[in-house]
Amino acid sequence: MVRAGVRAVLTTDPGIEIVAETGDGREAVELVRRHRPDVAVLDIRMPGVDGIAAAAEIRRAAATTRSGEATGIVMLTTFGEDDYILRALGGGANGFLIKSGEPEELIAGVRAVADGAAYLSPKVAARVVAHLAATGVSSPADRRAVAREQVAALTVREREVLALVAAGLSNGQIARRIGVVEGTVKAHVSSILARLGVANRAAAAVLAHEAGLTADARG
Repeated sequence: MVRAGVRAVLTTDPGIEIVAETGDGREAVELVRRHRPDVAVLDIRMPGVDGIAAAAEIRRAAATTRSGEATGIVMLTTFGEDDYILRALGGGANGFLIKSGEPEELIAGVRAVADGAAYLSPKVAARVVAHLAATGVSSPADRRAVAREQVAALTVREREVLALVAAGLSNGQIARRIGVVEGTVKAHVSSILARLGVANRAAAAVLAHEAGLTADARG
């Protein structure tokens, strides 16, 4: 039923083509290898191999699209799966969406990840930040202070780019927003990830949310 719902939503967008579908995580990995899609939408809870393991396998296989870019991964989750979300962040997922969210958010998330951006449902970002605060050794205030200190160490331009990354914009969209070439944005993002000590854009977005760094994606 979940798969049927996802399919029904995505097929309303003429720019999205569904090339394959399955309810089994192991088969999902094989379908990604075979079809080389721009985006794989995985449920955190899947039979056979769960979505987190499937995402990790897709990353280990260095799955690429037909244009040579890495296949983006969007994870579907429900409330109460915060531990799984953190594991998926570490496994290289690019986007996280709540199953009960608005249909428009699913389309926006898939499109953002297809464009090379990270996409965090605001509800997911809030849950992850709250979970990190609740399970860490430091208090929520201390965690926010550390996040703000990390972000403050970035340059003004890097903070601007990080806020736009957290808002779900792709490199191309960020370049147009701040008036630079896309290669410059890529260099900024690489520097941001290195200086923050995070592995991917999604993890950087979580840290930005924790630091209270936000931007309006509409421009």
